[in-house]
Amino acid sequence: MAKTDDMALFVQVVKSGGLAAAGRKLGLSPASMTARMNQLEHRYQTRLLNRNTRHISITEAGYRFYEACLRVVEEVEAAEAVLTQCEAELSGSLRITAPSDFGRQYVAPALAAFSEAHPKVAPHLYLTDGMVKLVDEGIDIAIRLGNLPDSNLIAKSLVQNRRVVCASPAYLAKAGHPEHPNDLLHHRCLVMEWAGQIMNEWHFVTDNGPITVEVEPAMICTDGALVRQWAVEGYGITMKSWWDVRQDVLDGRLLVLFDDQVRGLSLSDTESVALQLVYPGRKFQPRQVNAFSQFLMDWMEK
Repeated sequence: MAKTDDMALFVQVVKSGGLAAAGRKLGLSPASMTARMNQLEHRYQTRLLNRNTRHISITEAGYRFYEACLRVVEEVEAAEAVLTQCEAELSGSLRITAPSDFGRQYVAPALAAFSEAHPKVAPHLYLTDGMVKLVDEGIDIAIRLGNLPDSNLIAKSLVQNRRVVCASPAYLAKAGHPEHPNDLLHHRCLVMEWAGQIMNEWHFVTDNGPITVEVEPAMICTDGALVRQWAVEGYGITMKSWWDVRQDVLDGRLLVLFDDQVRGLSLSDTESVALQLVYPGRKFQPRQVNAFSQFLMDWMEK
């Protein structure tokens, strides 16, 4: 077998979390997978995986080798894709992850329309408000809210965005309008949990300077779509991305509070909170990835 084939096999084993799972994806028997891995470790005289009958774990040398193999596999895929650039019809897989609320409202309908126009593209949409490791999960595009920290990922602005504090007219009629951000301490607040962290520190800028209000969560959820639903149904006040609540505000289901004072859920947030398309750090993007990126940007402009 060519070395690049073995590298691709090793990448699949690590991504799949086991020999059997990788074998099912590659169409190889467990015995064949074991033999291939034994040959690979024998070639380099290095143990890449710790294996027993129940699970595998990657060694330190194996992880370094995996990262190098991943770069090689991506370059090979990019080289092969160059030869198909002249094809008129888009094809291939398209793996996308997006936040729950934004994904349902915007990405899902856009992807459905894109898929109908390009039937040979096989889309996979993963909705989660958690952090997804793009390379490990084989993701082509991630839609992410918030300013991207320094990394090997590539980011492109999707649409202008900001954070807003909002509540339903029914809730405000019952509980009263908060006049100052500190008044939120006396209201029911609906709070996101993200990556195990309760996002209850809400940042504002007032006439006396920036302040942080540590609200007392009345209800907490890891799903942003459910937090928005609670707000619409009158269960309290929440801080959300503008695009998540835009239609609710336009239709009068939610009212925006402290619009010129809200900064966000982190000290790094400003008046503008990025909503971005994020890609693995590859020099070349498959045609279907580039095509859907532009399609989604046009969809959002409409």
